[in-house]
Amino acid sequence: MSNQPTANSRNVVRAAAATRILLGFVFFVFGLNGFLQFLPVPPIEGQAGAFLGALAATGYMFPLIKGTEVLAGALLLSNRFVPLAITLLAPVIVNIVAFHLVLAPGSYGLLAFIVAAPIFLAWVHRDVFRSLLRPHHKLVVGEANASPHSRPVAV
Repeated sequence: MSNQPTANSRNVVRAAAATRILLGFVFFVFGLNGFLQFLPVPPIEGQAGAFLGALAATGYMFPLIKGTEVLAGALLLSNRFVPLAITLLAPVIVNIVAFHLVLAPGSYGLLAFIVAAPIFLAWVHRDVFRSLLRPHHKLVVGEANASPHSRPVAV
């Protein structure tokens, strides 16, 4: 059996790169827009407007959310710490989807992309996430700085 990549694996690598770049671009641009307001945002009324107003009134939620989006978008665009970026974006994406399903219906194409893209990227990086999904994990204490005469202790 050859170690040469198959056409299918090359296509997955290309699709993952394109997905990572597009998702990174979306979150980097919309995150920056939260600070710089270079894209027009229409007035939002009703419960959706009240919710966004409450977030803004805290004084820290929008900078926290938009800062997370910028950071995760930059990580995705730079292809650095991609699993961390996906993990950081997960709660942001859950809230974006809930907001648009419950308070401001619409933008379903973009919603589908921001749900499907990180799921695909998590699948591509599944080896990194595999240990998080184990129901039982044996913690071993003392391996990193163990002396030659000590034994690790399983907890």
